[in-house]
Amino acid sequence: MLNKIQKIALLAFGILAMISCTNEIDDLKPINQDTADEVFQDPASYRSFLAKIYAGIAVSGQQGPAGNPDINGLDEGFSNYLRLYWMLQQLTTDEAVIGWNDGTIKDLHYQNWTAGNEFISTMYSRIFYQISLCNEFIRQTESDKLDARGVDSDLRAQIQTYRAETRFMRALSYYHALDMYRNVPFTTEASEIGAFLPAQTNAQDLFDYIEDELIAIDSELVNAGENEYARADKAAAWMLLSKLYLNAEVYVNTPRYTDARLTVEKVINSQQYTLEPNYEYLFLADNHQSNEIIFPIAFDGLNTQSFGGMTFLCHAPIGGDMSPAEFGVNGGWAGVRTTSAFVEKFPGMANSSDTRELFFTEGQSLEINDISNFQDGYAIAKYRNVDRNGNPGSDPSGDFPDTDFPMFRLADAYLMYAEAHLRGGGGDMSIAVGYMNELRERAYENNSANITASSLDLNFIINERAKELQWECHRRTDLVRFNLFTENGIWPYKGNVPNGTTTASFRDVFPIPTSDISANPNLTQNPGY
Repeated sequence: MLNKIQKIALLAFGILAMISCTNEIDDLKPINQDTADEVFQDPASYRSFLAKIYAGIAVSGQQGPAGNPDINGLDEGFSNYLRLYWMLQQLTTDEAVIGWNDGTIKDLHYQNWTAGNEFISTMYSRIFYQISLCNEFIRQTESDKLDARGVDSDLRAQIQTYRAETRFMRALSYYHALDMYRNVPFTTEASEIGAFLPAQTNAQDLFDYIEDELIAIDSELVNAGENEYARADKAAAWMLLSKLYLNAEVYVNTPRYTDARLTVEKVINSQQYTLEPNYEYLFLADNHQSNEIIFPIAFDGLNTQSFGGMTFLCHAPIGGDMSPAEFGVNGGWAGVRTTSAFVEKFPGMANSSDTRELFFTEGQSLEINDISNFQDGYAIAKYRNVDRNGNPGSDPSGDFPDTDFPMFRLADAYLMYAEAHLRGGGGDMSIAVGYMNELRERAYENNSANITASSLDLNFIINERAKELQWECHRRTDLVRFNLFTENGIWPYKGNVPNGTTTASFRDVFPIPTSDISANPNLTQNPGY
C-alpha cells in the first residue's frame, strides 16, 4: 500500500511544481502516461489514490510520522495541513496564543506578519499540493482512460463516487484558498501538465467555481450519513456550500444568507445527525462514535502518525501543572493556551456551569505578562487521547492520538441557521431559538441558561460560536465575517501590544507568498502587502 501511494504521489508533480514555488517538492519527478497506466493496472490503486487525498489533510508525507515529506522548506511537523490551518485560524485570534519562538510563529498572534511568513507560505503550498493531487486523480479517471484500461462496470461505478469525493476535497481546499488568500493561481484537471505559470483567479470567479462544483457533485455523492466514516457525503458538501454562502458578503460583496439557510437546512433535515449528549465526548479518542460529527479528519495512533494534526492539538496545549497521563499522552509541549479576552466569554467563570468552559487554571495566570511562558494565560483542556472510560488511545508510546478532528458538526449547522436567519436569510425565529437552546441545554445540562427571541442577536451568535466551536478552526473566519478581526477587535498581544490594539483591515486576508509573486509574473499581491 505504501509503495502504491508513493507512486501515486508522483503523478501530481507536473502541476504542483508550477503552482507553488514556496517550498521544494520532495522526491517528486514528472512521469508520463505510461507510468500512470502502470500504477492503475491494479484496480485497488484508485482507492489508494483516494486514500492519499484524504490523508493529505491529516499527515505530512509518505511515511509516518516523518522522514519522507510531501513538501520541504519547513519542519515536517509544522508543515502538516491541519496544523497549519489551525494555526492560521486560531493563533491569529483571541482564542489562542503560543509561547514558542520558532521562526515567525508569534507574528501570527501579533498580526504583524509579512508576505515572507513561512507558516502562511507553507499553508498556501499545502493547499495547492492537495489541489494538484485532486486534479491528477480526476485526470486519470476520465472515461477515455478507464476505457483504455478496460475498467469493468462495477469498478467504474465506484470510481465515479471517488471522483465526486475528490471534487469535494478540491472544493474544500479551494474554499480555504478563497477564505485566506482570495486571489490565487487556479488550475483544474483541464490545465496543462508540465512547466507553465498558472493565471491568477479572482474572488468572484473562485467563489462561482466552488459553488458550481459543490452543486454538480450533489447527485453523485453518497447520501448523508451513509458513506464510510471520514469520507465525504452529501451532508459534507452541504456544510461546505453553506459556509461559502454564509461568508459570501465578505468574499464577493453579495449577501447569500437565504442560500446559506436553505442549504444548511438540508443537513439538519436529513435527520442523520444528533447532538452528542456530552460535549466533551466530541473531543476524545473514541469520538468516531459520535453521531454529531458530519465530516472529520480521521486519525489513528498506530496507522495515521504525524507530528502535526491531532498530535499537535493533544500535546501542544499541555504544560505547567497539567498531567499528560490524564490526556492519554506521554508529555506536553507547553505551547498553546488562551487569552483573558476569550476567558471573559464565560462570565462568572469561577462558578460556571457551562461544560464548554474547559480551562485549566491551576498554576496558570489569567493575564499574559510573558507570552513565552506557558503558565501565563489559562490552558484549554479540550482535546484528549483517552476514550469515554478514561482509557488511553491505541499507541502504547503515548505519542500519537486516536482523536479525530471534527471539521463539520451539527452544532455548527444549528449556529449557521440562526445566524443566516438573523442576517435576513429567512426561516423561523422560533426554530433558531430552539436550536440555540438545544446547544445551551447540553452545555448547562439543564434549561437554566435557555434564551428567548429577545436575546438572540448577532452579538449572541458570535459569542456562542466562540464558546461552542473554540479551537475548531472557525474563529478567524467568524471574526472577519463579524468585522471584529482587525479594525474593531482588541485582545491581549494583538498588534504586539500587551493589552492589544487594532490592526489594519488588509490583514483580513493573508498575503500571496513573496516567492510565488517573484516566480510567477501572472500573480499580483493582495493589497497592503
